[in-house]
Amino acid sequence: MHDPEHSRQRARWGRPDANWPDEWLLHERRRASPRTRLLLPVVLSLLIQLPASLFWLATQGPTQGRALTLLLAILGPLALLGARRYPGPVVLVVSILGSLDFFVSQGFGGPPYVALVFAIIGALVRGARVWAWVSVGSVWAITLGTGILLGREWHPGGVAVTTLGILVLFGIGESMRSRREMLAEYRRTIARRRQSEAQAERVRLARELHDVLAHSLSQINVQAGVGLHLMERQPEKAAEALANIKNTSKTALDEVRSVLGVLRSTDRDPDAPLLPEPDLSRLPSLIAPLAAQGLDVTLEGEIVGAPQSVQLALYRIAQESLTNVVRHADATRAVVRLASTESEYSIRIDDDGRGFERDEASEGRGILGMSERAELLGGRLEIGSSQLGGSRITATIPVEEHP
Repeated sequence: MHDPEHSRQRARWGRPDANWPDEWLLHERRRASPRTRLLLPVVLSLLIQLPASLFWLATQGPTQGRALTLLLAILGPLALLGARRYPGPVVLVVSILGSLDFFVSQGFGGPPYVALVFAIIGALVRGARVWAWVSVGSVWAITLGTGILLGREWHPGGVAVTTLGILVLFGIGESMRSRREMLAEYRRTIARRRQSEAQAERVRLARELHDVLAHSLSQINVQAGVGLHLMERQPEKAAEALANIKNTSKTALDEVRSVLGVLRSTDRDPDAPLLPEPDLSRLPSLIAPLAAQGLDVTLEGEIVGAPQSVQLALYRIAQESLTNVVRHADATRAVVRLASTESEYSIRIDDDGRGFERDEASEGRGILGMSERAELLGGRLEIGSSQLGGSRITATIPVEEHP
């Protein structure tokens, strides 16, 4: 959970932004361990700065402040040990130590204070930009002002070169910070895209399972009731109902296995179909068992040459509509009409039942699934009253290239 007070404390001490993505931090850990990233600047600063200071002192002969020069050459690198937790205060401390070293080593004649390089870049990369700019800028201005007050004769060229060097360091640090932020945003975008794709796939599979199971279980429920009712008086009818139950359950089981097979095989077989794909040629077999449930269904018209995605959508819409007719409409007759024009494909399901109530038409999961199927292909679903006396479901899908 995000803690605002925690974020304020991090900002106060110049610590890294709490909102940087975990995936980028994991990438950083894979690239180098935290201990390595912390100790490497310290070791490099000591290896460069301390020998350079000793060599400079040796070439200068007896000088005052020899011990202080060596102490500053050690303190700067050691201060970098706190750069990961407190990069802001560290860059301030190292700037002050660098300023003291600047005076002790007599201005531009001494070796550069290498620890300041790592402190500036580290502070910028870790998000302590304000600390870095204010600390280094203020300390450098105070250093120049103090030098003028003390009467130090510093060459303007040396001042310009040092100032330019500091600005170059800031440019490098800002560039690294920007690159890190761009990579972090890229990773967040990829994560959001993967999450959206996974969510869309879950919705498609949920819709497919709903359509398969709702239709099949509805038929099984009705036919089981018929079988129980006729078992003693008309055993042959009961046997027919049981046979229908067997066929319906087998079809449903095959389709459910097909959906589950997608989940298991996609990684192994990238060409595996994303969904089971019944087409409009299966409408007669969809309609045939409904007669045993007391529903007379007539299939009219045809659609030729429609893309598989369109046929799947229209088939599922017909399946869900007929399931609703059997379960809720108290209908005895239904008409399924297919049609196509130069601009669109359409399917219309009429029944002579009691029709839709407003809440049922707006809140049912089946209605939502049918609407989604049509809308995903650029079409629409309409619900209204039928001339047969019940409800009318009309789905239209434009004629165009469908994935």
